[in-house]
Amino acid sequence: MNFNTKTRLDNLRKEMSTRPFDTFMVLIGENRRYLSGYTGDDGQFDETAGILLITETEAVLLTDSRYDLQARQEAPLYRVVRYQQSFFKELPGILKSLGTRTLGFESVRLSYAQYQKMAENLEKADAGIDLIPVEELVESFRIQKDEEEVSIIRQALHVSETVFYDFIPTVKAGMTEKALAWRLEMHLKEAGAEALSFPTIVASGPNSAMPHAIPTDRPVQIGEPILFDFGIRLNGYCSDMTRMAVIGKPDDMYSNIYQVVLAAQQNASNAIKAGGNTKDIDAIARELIHAQGFEGKFGHGLGHGVGLAIHELPRLSPLSESPLKSQSVVTVEPGIYIHDWGGIRLENMVVVREDNAEILNLTDPADMIVIPL
Repeated sequence: MNFNTKTRLDNLRKEMSTRPFDTFMVLIGENRRYLSGYTGDDGQFDETAGILLITETEAVLLTDSRYDLQARQEAPLYRVVRYQQSFFKELPGILKSLGTRTLGFESVRLSYAQYQKMAENLEKADAGIDLIPVEELVESFRIQKDEEEVSIIRQALHVSETVFYDFIPTVKAGMTEKALAWRLEMHLKEAGAEALSFPTIVASGPNSAMPHAIPTDRPVQIGEPILFDFGIRLNGYCSDMTRMAVIGKPDDMYSNIYQVVLAAQQNASNAIKAGGNTKDIDAIARELIHAQGFEGKFGHGLGHGVGLAIHELPRLSPLSESPLKSQSVVTVEPGIYIHDWGGIRLENMVVVREDNAEILNLTDPADMIVIPL
């Protein structure tokens, strides 16, 4: 896939012209990839595979010897600078060469210790540079996907969905959550996933009442809810879906809760369109769940944006109020969670269009997954 990096840089520079900084430092891996095409992986929070410095006229990618060749191959619009000692020690000289007087930096990615180190080195060099924290600048551009991005997300979702429905008939009572998660992940990778979007969740019985449960050695049992939440990455973009399964005939409680969650998902999805209020759409699902006697049993937000990151803007939540933009890709994932019994969550991915939501999933959660004994 060949994204228009120049257009993305132009859009950023146009926005920068309205901001109080002349140089922008990009530290977040997904933003770095979005703006440059460079795919280096940071590894962990206190490491970096590269940092972008963008001015009105220059685009610089700073990295070390481990990533130098990769950066030059993947980011042709950037001048690649390889630092020899450490990024913080060499930063003052690099900024001086760019003529920087005010540096905007992605504050959510920089730890306090790293900020102190950066500020100290700039002060020692008598650089005279003001540091300005910036939040959600590049992320605001990433909200709206072009059709190429949507196509990759759709493909990632279809691969993971197809694998899952082929996998489900192999699920048997007595298998552990850990074993099922491992088997599903293995099949996803064999089908072409470059990585998982996040660690696969398999949660059964009471464990499924934890929305972000970690798979355990608990064997899945007949008649109980089994929650599967999973996704893969293709070309950097994520998929995310949740489906429920039950081994043997579901009881009335399972069937009732399932139908309430399904109705909440369908009603909310029907309300999604460009300009729709994120808080109001969340409320459509939440109020239906409350009206059916499950008030307080749906604790998380209705959904979130998905793209280069598994959780990104926009957010469908009681705590987030903003108009939806067309070409956003979001999840719709209401749930009901009952302590000591379990939980049911159903998750689709949709593209926000001008007049509706285009559901990307191949399968309809209205078709309850019942695994025969």
